[in-house]
Amino acid sequence: SASGFQWSGCSDNIAYGVAFSQSFVDIRERSKGASSNRALMNLHNNEAGRKAILNNMRVECKCHGVSGSCEFKTCWKAMPPFRKVGNVLKEKFDGATEVEQSEIGSTKVLVPKNSQFKPHTDEDLVYLDSSPDFCDHDLKNGVLGTSGRQCNKTSKAIDGCELMCCGRGFHTDEVEVVERCSCKFHWCCSVKCKPCHRVVEIHTCR
Repeated sequence: SASGFQWSGCSDNIAYGVAFSQSFVDIRERSKGASSNRALMNLHNNEAGRKAILNNMRVECKCHGVSGSCEFKTCWKAMPPFRKVGNVLKEKFDGATEVEQSEIGSTKVLVPKNSQFKPHTDEDLVYLDSSPDFCDHDLKNGVLGTSGRQCNKTSKAIDGCELMCCGRGFHTDEVEVVERCSCKFHWCCSVKCKPCHRVVEIHTCR
């Protein structure tokens, strides 16, 4: 209207959700003493999770009027879909910053372990311990390694031989597989197939 936009829809109560999350999820870390490395990390990541929702809130609207015309429109703010939040957090996870504890005056804070990295923001995820090397066999850390794993020669993704085999290369074997083919429905009631033999290449990491 001439007086400006009027909020009239029922928005998701994000303020209550944030406050409840802070009191319910964060209290466990605060009870441990917020000065410990892990408590500081968890509190930071909890807040980053809340920011992932807050920063991706969306406006949803519904039209009102004759025959569905948009003479009037009711709008409200809604939380992003669960999948959207998951994708945002996955991106944050892939770019997470390794941190360590430092003191600024009497306050303990987390700073990047590598001083050449830019400081993380409230929206970034952080971690304390480096990931183990999943390439090599290491039962102490529960890592089986990738030797002997089947890989995809043509893929550039994580299932591809280049990544999965960690630069060690791969073996190629030809194996004969038997598949069902030329299947026909017989009245009544069975399906009969012929066995078909096919030679395929199998790639396994060295």
